[in-house]
Amino acid sequence: MTLPVRRALVASPTAPAQAAVADLLNSADWVDFDEADYVIALGGDGFMLQTLHRMLERRRGPVPVFGMNLGTVGFLMNEWRSYGLEDRLARAKPFRVTPLQMTATGIDGRVHQLPAINEVSLLRETRQTAKLEVMVNERVVLPELACDGILAATPAGSTAYNFSAQGPILPLGSALIALTPISPFRPRRWRGAILPDKARISIRVLDPGKRPVSAVADQREVRDVAQVDICMDRSRELTLMFDPEHALDDRITMEQFVA
Repeated sequence: MTLPVRRALVASPTAPAQAAVADLLNSADWVDFDEADYVIALGGDGFMLQTLHRMLERRRGPVPVFGMNLGTVGFLMNEWRSYGLEDRLARAKPFRVTPLQMTATGIDGRVHQLPAINEVSLLRETRQTAKLEVMVNERVVLPELACDGILAATPAGSTAYNFSAQGPILPLGSALIALTPISPFRPRRWRGAILPDKARISIRVLDPGKRPVSAVADQREVRDVAQVDICMDRSRELTLMFDPEHALDDRITMEQFVA
C-alpha cells in the first residue's frame, strides 16, 4: 500500500505570497516543514534559494520542492495557479541541483563550511583592490589576480550574479563550473574560465591584512578570509519539480539572447 505524501506549504512574507497561502490552505492537509516528504514553495527565486538552504539543514534530508512564482523573474519557479495542484504534482518532472561547498578559512584560523546553490563569491571589503592567488586542482593558474573579486557559479546560478559579471551561461546538466572575475584589473585580458565540475578550486588572499576579502555562499557571508576552497558537494543533491511545459533548460539557454 502506498503511503500518503506529507506536504508542507511555505511562503515568502510578501503580500502576493501570503494571499496565495490563503487560497491553498484549505486545498490539502499540510504538515510542518521538517516532517514533509514534499514542499510547496510560494515566492520568487530568492525565496526558493532560502527554502533550498533550509532543506539542506533539514534533519531528515532533502525532499522534492515544487515552487510557484509570486516574485519577479522566477527561473526556479513554476507559474502560480491556485487550481489543479494535485494534477500538476502528479505530472511534475524532477531536476537535480548539486550545490557547491565553500570551505572558508579566516585569518584567525577559524574554518567555515557553507553550501552554495548559485555561487560562491569573494569580494573586497575596502577601497583596496583584492589580490588573489587562484589554484585549480592544487596547481597555481593565476599567481596574482588584482580585482574587486571572483566567483564560482553552478549551471543553475550562471544566469544570476555570474551573468551580471559577464560570465558565461552554462547549460543545465553540463557538469561545468564558471569561474568569473569581478572587475579584473590585472591580468587585464583574463575574463574567466569554464571548468569541469570535478575541479577543486582554491583561492588564497594575498596580503589579507591590508586588502581584506569576504567570502559569500549565496546569501551567507564570512568576513576576513585567508583562503577559500570550493568543490561540488554531491552528497547533498537537491530536487526541484517543474511542470512539463516549464522547460527550465530552454529558458536559461534563451537568456543568452535577451537584449
